[in-house]
Amino acid sequence: MTLDPKLKEWATARQADYIDAVAEHGSMRTASRALKVAYNSVADAIALVKRKAAAAGYSPEHAMTRPVPDRFVVKGVSTYYDEDGKARGQWVKSAVDRDRMQEIMRQAVAAMCEDIAPQAPIPAPMITSDKLANVYTLTDSHVGTLAWHRENLQADWDLKIAERTLTGCFEYMINASPAAKVGIVAQLGDFLHSDGLAAVTPTSGHLLDQDGRFQKVVQAAIRILRRVVNLALGKYEKVVVLMAEGNHDLASSVWLRAMFQTLYENEPRVEVIDSELPYYVYQHGKTMLAWHHGHLKKSDGLPILFTSQFPKIWGNTEKRYAMRPPAPRRGEGAFRDNGHSAFDLSRPRCLRFPRRLDVRAAVHGHYLPFRLRPSGT
Repeated sequence: MTLDPKLKEWATARQADYIDAVAEHGSMRTASRALKVAYNSVADAIALVKRKAAAAGYSPEHAMTRPVPDRFVVKGVSTYYDEDGKARGQWVKSAVDRDRMQEIMRQAVAAMCEDIAPQAPIPAPMITSDKLANVYTLTDSHVGTLAWHRENLQADWDLKIAERTLTGCFEYMINASPAAKVGIVAQLGDFLHSDGLAAVTPTSGHLLDQDGRFQKVVQAAIRILRRVVNLALGKYEKVVVLMAEGNHDLASSVWLRAMFQTLYENEPRVEVIDSELPYYVYQHGKTMLAWHHGHLKKSDGLPILFTSQFPKIWGNTEKRYAMRPPAPRRGEGAFRDNGHSAFDLSRPRCLRFPRRLDVRAAVHGHYLPFRLRPSGT
């Protein structure tokens, strides 16, 4: 049996050893005996490498010999054969490999965090209330949106306006809140309008109006969130930070969580909720707080989801509240499961960011009312 040595380009170190052993011993069964491993271990590993190579466009036995670059995956291959059965032409269609892009993003974030200077500890407040936790839920900020009042019939909007409005609103709400031991900054997703250098939605590819370079958007986003967390540290003994995933910032939510964990690694009073899943919880006494952006799961499915994913917290609490972006299609009130109230949809101190519609949203008739109101704790 002969294996193409080029397959090792898509193999792990162990898989590459299997490929070399098969080349040396002539068959997978003989190679497995020589390596003292099960035959299925060798066969399954080589089959996995072949599938990975084929996904990248390399499978010579199927006339696929034009692999695509890293970060891409083959979407389709069309081969033209002449009357003698010889391949005369080939068209390879590729698409972005989102799993690989997320892996690269995590690697980049890890490297970037090595150079971040952690935030110096901030003095804790003198007056707190052990029983209370104030929750500030911020959703769909879309920092980076560029809007013109002539197009959206509302008002202009850009990075400077967004930064001034967001930090000002949070400063007012935090200062106006009652004393509490815990302050929770729940950034509930879609904090950034776009998710990369290209100003498009990450899943559908819709064009977005973005205020300048993505680097400027990132810098503004970090300044805003860092200011908000520091304001909370001056008010609360413990600050819990949530950087949730939204449909506009699938990748950006990854680096936001990693960056703020690094920024506040020397501040024991800050806890950044670290979850690779887009479902988040926090327990305060006998109360369970749950969050989801709403882009993957509807309200009716959340009770059983949070029960199964977080059974310990669910079982140890008596009251349970879920927070989601307020939108008519998502509904409000109690989430019910089999006719019983599972937990309530609550928005304590909810800030629905008063962003403006960009031209694509305005042209397609989307409606976004101006709504900014602190509610009861």
